[in-house]
This record gives sequence, C-alpha cells and structure tokens, in this order.
Amino acid sequence: MLPDLTVAGADLPVRTALPALMAALSTHDQPGSGGASGAAVLVAPPGTGKTTLVPLALADHVPGRVLVVEPRRIAVRAAARRMASLAGGGVAGGAGARANAAGRAGAGAGVGVGVGVGEVGGAVGYTIRGERRVGPSTRVEVITTGVLVRRLQRDPELPGTDAVILDECHERSLDTDLALAFLLDVRAALRPDLLLLAASATADTLRLAAMLGTPGHPAPVIGTDTSMYDVEVVWAPPAGTITPAHGLRVDPRLLDHVGATVGRALRETSGDVLVFLPGAGEIAAVAGRLAGHRDAVDVLTLHGRQTGGAQDAVLRVGPRRRVVLATAVAESSLTVPGVRVVVDAGLARSPRMDHARGLGSLVTVRVSRSSAGQRAGRAGREAPGRVYRCWSAAEHDRLPAQPEPEIAVADLTAFALELAVWGHPGGVGLPLLSDPPVGAMEAAGVSLRALGAVGETGRVTPRGRSIAQVGAHPRLARALLDGARAVGARRAAEVVAILSADGPAGGPSDDLVAVWRRLRDNTDRAASTRWREETRRLHSAAQAGPAGPAGPAGPAGPAARGTGGLTDDLAAGLVVGLAFPERLSRVRAPGGSNYLMAGGTGAELAPGSALTGAPWLAVAVADRGPDRMSARVRLAVTLDAATAREAGAALLRTEDEVAWSGGDIVARRLERLGTIILAERPAARPDPSLLRAAVLDGLRDAGLPVLRWSADALALRDRLAFCHRLLGAPWPDVTDTALLDTAPDWLGPDLDGVRRRADLGRIDAGRALRRLLPWPQAARLDELAPERVAVPSGSRVRLDYSGTSGAAGPVLAVRIAEVFGWERLPAVADGRAQLVLHLLSPAGRPVAVTSDLPSFWRTGYPQVRAELRGRYPRHPWPDDPTTAPPTRRVAPRTR
Repeated sequence: MLPDLTVAGADLPVRTALPALMAALSTHDQPGSGGASGAAVLVAPPGTGKTTLVPLALADHVPGRVLVVEPRRIAVRAAARRMASLAGGGVAGGAGARANAAGRAGAGAGVGVGVGVGEVGGAVGYTIRGERRVGPSTRVEVITTGVLVRRLQRDPELPGTDAVILDECHERSLDTDLALAFLLDVRAALRPDLLLLAASATADTLRLAAMLGTPGHPAPVIGTDTSMYDVEVVWAPPAGTITPAHGLRVDPRLLDHVGATVGRALRETSGDVLVFLPGAGEIAAVAGRLAGHRDAVDVLTLHGRQTGGAQDAVLRVGPRRRVVLATAVAESSLTVPGVRVVVDAGLARSPRMDHARGLGSLVTVRVSRSSAGQRAGRAGREAPGRVYRCWSAAEHDRLPAQPEPEIAVADLTAFALELAVWGHPGGVGLPLLSDPPVGAMEAAGVSLRALGAVGETGRVTPRGRSIAQVGAHPRLARALLDGARAVGARRAAEVVAILSADGPAGGPSDDLVAVWRRLRDNTDRAASTRWREETRRLHSAAQAGPAGPAGPAGPAGPAARGTGGLTDDLAAGLVVGLAFPERLSRVRAPGGSNYLMAGGTGAELAPGSALTGAPWLAVAVADRGPDRMSARVRLAVTLDAATAREAGAALLRTEDEVAWSGGDIVARRLERLGTIILAERPAARPDPSLLRAAVLDGLRDAGLPVLRWSADALALRDRLAFCHRLLGAPWPDVTDTALLDTAPDWLGPDLDGVRRRADLGRIDAGRALRRLLPWPQAARLDELAPERVAVPSGSRVRLDYSGTSGAAGPVLAVRIAEVFGWERLPAVADGRAQLVLHLLSPAGRPVAVTSDLPSFWRTGYPQVRAELRGRYPRHPWPDDPTTAPPTRRVAPRTR
C-alpha cells in the first residue's frame, strides 16, 4: 500500500506511481524475479515530483539514509530546500527506523544540530563540494554526482545508506556514468541490499533497465505519463537567414530574434519568462537587448559561474515579473518559481577535446529533442505554460533524439584516473553505459603516466591516489600539490582556484595575474566570494596531500625554494606550467603576438592583449577552432625562461638533429623544451642512423642526379630498365621513384661516409647499381642486354637502350658501309626484341631507320645511294649491298 507520507503538498502526479515503484524496489530474489532485486527505472515528466516526492517516500520505506544524486550544485540545493519544506522537518517511518538511520549514517554533526522544522540540515540535508549541511537526524541527503564518486572511492560500502536515487541520469556526464558503474559494481560485490533507482524524464530506459537488471531480466521500468500541467508549443523561427553557430560564435541576428521573442512573450503571456541560451556571453548580449523592458520586468541571470547565493536568489519569487536568462543549468532538476513561459534559443554548449594537441574547448551545438522537452517542461511545473521555440517544427524533427554523452567527446584524463583508483584501469570489467573511445583513453593514459598517477600497466600509484583526492582535474591537482612546495600552499591554491572549472573565468582579460589581483581586491564581490571558497578547499587539500610541503614532488616536480622573492607572475606561471607543461610558449618573433607551444601547436594572442611581446607565456586556457591552424590564447601569464624550464622539466631533453636543410646536411645538438629549441650548437659526432636518414631525405629532395653518373653507369641503368620491362622480376625496377624508395638497398655502404652533399657527388652510381643485379640472372646480363654488338665490318658498336619502350629493342647506330652483306638484324632478350638500326652517312648523320634490313636493301637503299654517292664519292656505293664487302675505310684520294 502507499507509504504514509507525512509531507505537505504531496499531491504530485508521481504519487500514483509510488505503489508500483516501492513494490519493484522491494523485490529481493523472489520467485519469478530472475534474480533482479532492489533496482528500478523511474520515468516521469518534469515537475511531477520524481526529484522531491520519491526520495521522501523511499525514506519512509528504508531504515537507513537515502542519497539523491543530482548532476548540478544548484539542483542539489534547490531539491534539498524543497524536500525540507515538504517534509516539515521529519520523515515518517517509525522512531526505530530513524534511530537506526542515525546510528548507521554517522553523518557529521554541527550543521544539523538545532536545525528548525522544515529547514535544510534536519530530516533533509545536502552535500556539495566545499559545503555540507546534514545532521544526525538526516534521512534524505542530496549530493552531486562528483561527491558520490568521491564517497564511493573512500568507502564503496556506503555505510548508513540504504538507497541511492540517480536523478536526471539522461544527462550522461562523466561523473554520472562513473557513479552508475560504481554503484552497479558495489551492488554486485558488496551491497546486494542497496536499493538503486535511476530517474529521468527522457532517459534511454531500455538501456538503463538492462544494466540495472540481470541478463535476460531487466529492471522494472515504472513511469507516469501525467505531466503536472500542459505546455503549449509555439514555433517561432527567425524570419531571415541565420548563420549556424560555429565554435563559440552565435549569429547576433539569432540573439536579436531571441530578444524580440522575449518581448513577444511578455506581451502575449503572464508570469515569469525563462530564456535558455548557450552561455554567459549570449546571456549578457540578450540582457542588453532587453534594456527597454527593465521598467516593467526584472532581468536576472542564471549560469554555472555564479556563486551559489546568486543562483539561489533566482529560485525565490521576486516582487515583479521576471525574465530569467539561463544556460542549461536550469534545464532539469529544479523549479524556477513563477515561470509560466519558456523561450528556447535551441542551442547548448558541448565539450570537445583535441587529443593530439591536448587542447579542450566548448562548441555550440543544437539541442536534442529530449533536452528541448526538458526545457519546455520548466513552463508547466506550477501552472499551464507556453514555450516559444526559436526554430521550426520541421527543424525540430531533424534534431538528435538525445544529447551526445560526455564520454564520447570530452577529455577523459580524470575519468581514467577514477577508473584506475577503483581498480578497473580502462574500465575493463565495469558496466559502463558507453565504452570510452580508444583514442581518448590512450591520450588520458599518456597524461596520467606523465603525472606519475598510474604505472605502465595502468594501475594507480600512491601519487595517483593523492591526486585523485584533491577533487580537481588531475593536471590541476598535480599543479596544486607540486606547486605548493615551490610557491607556497596558499598561492598555489589561489592560482588553481582560478584554473578550476568551478572557478571564475578570465572575463575580458587574458592576463591571469590581472584576474588574480582583481579577485584579491574583491572588485567583483560574487566572483571573489566563490574563488575564496574554492581556494580554502584547495588549500586544505594541498596541506593534507603527501606530495605537499613535506612530501616528494613526484616526476620532474620543482624543488622547494624560498617563495618570498617570487613575483606573482612567476608564481602563477610556475603553477600553470606544472598543470599544462605542453602549453609553455615562447614568442616566435620579438615583440610579436604569435607563439610556439612546447607541444608543437602555434598560439596567438588576441589583438591588443597586454601580454603581447612577452618572451615566454604559460598558457592556462586556449582553444583551437576547426578552421584555425593556431590556438587562440584565452588566459595566460608571463614567465621567464628559467621558470619555464622548471615547470616543464619533464619536457627538457638534449638531442642531435641531423636533417637535409638548404640543400645540404645540417647536424646540430639541440636543447629542447618540447618542440621549443632553447639552444643549439654543431654536432661533432652525430648518430649514424640520424645521419643516414638525413642523407636519404636529401637524396629524395635533390634527386638521383646528385650522385656521380658516368656514361657507363647511365648505360647500365638503361640496360637494367630494358630487362625489367621485357623480362619482369627479378630484374629490378630502376625508375627514379623505385631507386629512391630502395636507396638503402643499392647504395648500402656507400652512404656510411656521407656527411655533406659533396660526399653524395663522389658515389659511383654504376658500381652501386650492380648491387641490384639479381642472382643468378646477373651472369646473363651481357647475353640478354649486351652492351655492344659486332657488325659485319668487325666493329663492336655500343647499343643505345635509353629510348626503348614497349617491345622495341635497343638502337644500333652505325655507318651504312659497315653493314654491307648483313641480311638480317640480330635480336636480344632471348629473341624478344629486335634491334632498331639507325643507318648513318659517312659523316655520321642518320639517313634511315629500320628493323627490317632486307626490306631496306630492296626499297630504301637505292634512294639513299642516289642521294649520297655524289656527295661522298670516295665511299663505296655498290649496286647490291647484300653481296658487297663491308668496310670501315675510305678509298684513297686520286691525284
């Protein structure tokens, strides 16, 4: 029967699904259950009470604590407040159950003590990173997915917890995927009694049910189709052409249209208006376009970079009508009170990772149909509403059904570390919703090994566990722990707090030190408050970490040194460089704005940047658009060469570089920071293998004529080409392409002594070519492709193979008198090719070409004889050349 909920306002639509849900979660290996027990999938539209009513009902059902897991901090606080007000300070279930829960939970005291009725920290509490409001009597605790992952890593058994609700699991963040996989692993190995509920309005229910169940027996799917209130859809596409979003750029004409649509909504409807935009920049732009409405409405903003207090203020009803400009943080798990209208720009931000360059960025994408449904549902949580979609119904049908999971596109370094800490490197053996991309996991493994967080087999190291416990990206955690020794724990924490995803962005300035000083000066009170909170948390982590002031620095970490004389620039540069050593950058030209990163990528400062001309930069934030060769620097700090060497010590190396450059071989000994050349000098004894590779590169660049080609060498090459063409393998291909490809084979030892271009010119190409002669066929070369042939006069005349093609034979060029009496031409290549006879005048000029000598004697010779006998009277011109004796001599001159 339905649990006796002692809550106010519990007449939410999901109430009708509670009996089936509790029955499904109560199945513990009963006959017919197929072994599936204590797990279910809940599907219910936004606003039906799945986030608030179900946890309270489940708390009445189990003796221990119920964890409600949300993807965002703002949703955690909002859900906890809502449940606390509904529960009125307590949840029914019996005094014994509550006493048992209090004893098993072991929740921290302090905040929960003395909490008033209906306040957070009593029956309902929450925990987010850096803030915990629970007490001994807390039955329902709302936490983020990140907090759950950390809690599971500390103690997988989750003592004191009897049920976990993964809310909004459709969002598919990396932490959500990890949390689900870890929970399923815990249920299978340690806590089969742990109840697990996956809840969403738009999740892939079949996939979730299969994972939560057992093979052949998926977990039950419980749902309600009843929305809280109807939402009318108004299609409001722009009238003109809008350029699709590219990178972070959104067409200003679309923002104009969004602003106009908000104005239309204000005229046509009542109630507050919630506007979905992709980012804080677009929020500011649309806010400016709504300036004309500020006399009648309050324009508020809601996004992830605001402080918790600023976010929570939006979740309270205002004195006037409001327009709330929000990012996807308002998409699910919370109610913005008073909202009756949603205006949706149809865009969202999604992470992308360039694994080859180590550069991550955000790109603007179209929303999925499921996300659009979630957004529209915000208008119908308290009353019938309306959604204005800034696209057409036809466009809507072409949208993807679900958003792309973060695991498919994001940096997986932190994800891979969590898997290694859990004991499943690479996720092998874990029930993950999606397999991580192979390339992304390989890149993550490279980064983690460089940090010393995992070994060669992927197993986590003690240092890796320390890094994971910081609660920041592994790169930032390494910078915090190692940087604390060099610049002090406080300054390291302050810089890392700026770099953290939860820290403030650089804003209009790309100078990190300027941002740092602005935060210190409290110029932006909200940003400074949030930064100080994150700094305190990181400072504690730095002091607690074994790699802190008293511990080892780890691989290539900086040595401890006095910090008193270290400027802010150098301190920040060192910390940033420790986090992103491959982004240490040196200016390409003095005074310029173009830089080369240690990782090999070019980087550009924005026009007018205060950092322009700095010899060295440590780049904290950069992104590279799909159509750009260089990355655009978003946040960086200046530093000197010595500090760059210290921060990038792992990238320092000395090596010989031998290359073909400028038409000759250049051998240098280089000191490098990644791809940046710090110093160079001539290499006295370069590595022979590098030298040979440079020689071969030079040969490909300069071509075969750079070798010494005598007439005999050229003739030999022509003869080999002839044999290859007519006889095929094993006779070698001696075209330019083939010879360059096989140069190591036929040049062989001739390359050993080459140090410069001139040495190549001393290599005898003919002698080298003979190394290509096949054995035993080489003995027949003079038979198959003779160098010379004897003619009737007794002369041995050289054959010319250079112009042969097809089945044509070589050319025999000889004076006509030397072949008198020759009735038939000889053949070569085992009779496959007839010689081509070029008959010459006594002066050596061609007079006829033939391969059919008998035909020539009959028809061609009489004409040649008639033309030449008068010109060359001392030479014989017999009537019948087939019987005349051949001669090389000239008749004596008569007086």
